[in-house]
Amino acid sequence: MQDKPTSFSIKNWSDDDKPREKLVQKGKSVLTDAELIAILIGSGSRNESAVELSKRILASVNNNLNELGKLSIKQLMQFKGIGEAKAVSIAAALEVGRRRRGEEAQNISKITSSKDVFELLQPILGELPHEEFWIVYLNNSNKVIQTAQLSKGGITGTLVDVRLVLKQALEIGAIGLILAHNHPSGALVPSTADKQITEKLKMAAQALDIKVLDHIIITQREYYSFADENLL
Repeated sequence: MQDKPTSFSIKNWSDDDKPREKLVQKGKSVLTDAELIAILIGSGSRNESAVELSKRILASVNNNLNELGKLSIKQLMQFKGIGEAKAVSIAAALEVGRRRRGEEAQNISKITSSKDVFELLQPILGELPHEEFWIVYLNNSNKVIQTAQLSKGGITGTLVDVRLVLKQALEIGAIGLILAHNHPSGALVPSTADKQITEKLKMAAQALDIKVLDHIIITQREYYSFADENLL
């Protein structure tokens, strides 16, 4: 007599193993990423639980939630057990998380370290597939007056208009500048062009008594600071 196939429904799990019950009883922080995603999708397939399916999806992006957030609805639907509704749920939840971090970054009003710059701009630049160059304008107390995109380019680089940077600084009364751009490749080593534009802006700003305080290269999870590395 052939054994009946094992049921993978979460309903048949012990309470300790059920993600929803676990969240209610023990708090959201104890759940793994896979368990949180399992709650979003609700169920797996006939041969795979929601948690196992979630683990498989995460494994495809090296367990990196930032990378998962880049997957399109169509790409998510390539996984057996993920239809459009489940794919939309995953995409929406990750976008909410990204926006939440962006709102938290907006509360950074004073720059005290290179990490502050990273926290301020990573939600904007960290996941972009192309390169962008931004300027953070500061007053004499290192408080942020304005953050502005200066240029947007292909993955190979951007063009930086020094005159536009300084014109804006004079108009809003900034006396400090922090340069920032992203490296979609994930590389944190500054290029020759990165060093050249930093020096060019630094020299031009000095003539107007404006200081270039740092240049930050931003990737998904890390950053490189010219000031921290004594390159300014």
